[in-house]
Amino acid sequence: MVDLLRDSFYELKRHVAPGVDGVTWQTYEAGLEERFADLHRRVHRGVYRAQPSRRVYIPKPDGRQRPLRIAVLENKIVQQAVVMILTQIYEEDFRGFSSGFRPGRNTHHALDALSVALTRKRVNDVLDCDMRGFFDTLAHAWLVTCFQHRVADPRILPLIQKWLRAGVSQESQWSETTVGGPQGAVVSPLLANVYLHYVFDLWVEAWRKRVVQGDMVVVRFAEDFVLGFEHRREAERFLAALRDRLHQFGLELHAEKTRLIEFGPHAIANRKQRGEGKPDTFDFLSFTHICERNRKTGYLTVRRKTARKRMVAKLKALHQQLRQRRHEPIAKTGQWLGSVVQGYFNYHAVPGNMRPLDTFRRRVIRLWRQQLRLRSQKTRQHWRRLKVLIQRGLPSQHILHPFPRVRFDAMHPR
Repeated sequence: MVDLLRDSFYELKRHVAPGVDGVTWQTYEAGLEERFADLHRRVHRGVYRAQPSRRVYIPKPDGRQRPLRIAVLENKIVQQAVVMILTQIYEEDFRGFSSGFRPGRNTHHALDALSVALTRKRVNDVLDCDMRGFFDTLAHAWLVTCFQHRVADPRILPLIQKWLRAGVSQESQWSETTVGGPQGAVVSPLLANVYLHYVFDLWVEAWRKRVVQGDMVVVRFAEDFVLGFEHRREAERFLAALRDRLHQFGLELHAEKTRLIEFGPHAIANRKQRGEGKPDTFDFLSFTHICERNRKTGYLTVRRKTARKRMVAKLKALHQQLRQRRHEPIAKTGQWLGSVVQGYFNYHAVPGNMRPLDTFRRRVIRLWRQQLRLRSQKTRQHWRRLKVLIQRGLPSQHILHPFPRVRFDAMHPR
């Protein structure tokens, strides 16, 4: 157990904000073995106490605030150890259409699976689902019941219950948590996957086998999921059943953001015949998915471009950071900005997304130049230096990801 705690400690990020106790990763590393021995003894004897999390808020793309809980380091260590144990158990149970926060899977695997499913299956309608405040409404009793189906170790369930009830601290005021999960905690992704495995995955799998006659596809990444249907009436029937199912477990679909839209080869022709224009688009994992026909082959293709609200949010954040860095050396700011743009490209540089990448790069350069103008009157001199730094350090846009079918077929050979 001590070795597991040590491995968990070194798996954690080292430069993050501390919890309510103010203990950082570097501080905890001093006297590490003694701390691990004491922590192991408390966990083994059942006297370990989960400390409350510190409440912070981060801005969302729509202007609202997303609440996060920053746990103390000891909570993170024990949570990471439990996640490492339970992941080995639940990986045998989790379904293939679930990709969120699992070993060997990431957002692009979910995006690939969705794109391949929409083009290879007979899909005419897409159900784009959005849950209202998933982590804020997660029912503790149901979550514990879910874990009881699979976990036999009597020490694990009390630990999970302690983390759920630890509460939050905001401006030195402690408040109890009777509902909701610790969003932002190390254990949160596992809690979400286990809860939705029983609430959604197993149920939708059984519903597809029992009710659906045409094709139906499902892709889920954490609490975000998209479904495709061949028959409209089955999609409408499923949506009604899904609302009832989620309601039983304290969850709710967002009425305005959950949409059933025409999407597929027949949608293009049908909407054109009715004079309704191009099919609607939907957003999933920061990409807008567009239904089109390939000009050469005539077959359906799903084009993906960066969701506008995601790009706008990123540019707003960069604008604020550039203002804070306005008086730093230009070369230093250029080096930092180059790493930021490269990180953005690493995620968004998918086939068919070249124009939004170019737009993002040009707007970043414009923001940087604006800050240099505000910095001093030597605009021309700064602009000459800036152009050199842009050519040397700011990456140019190019595609970094393969076509979805290529990576999907490599991961799932038939």
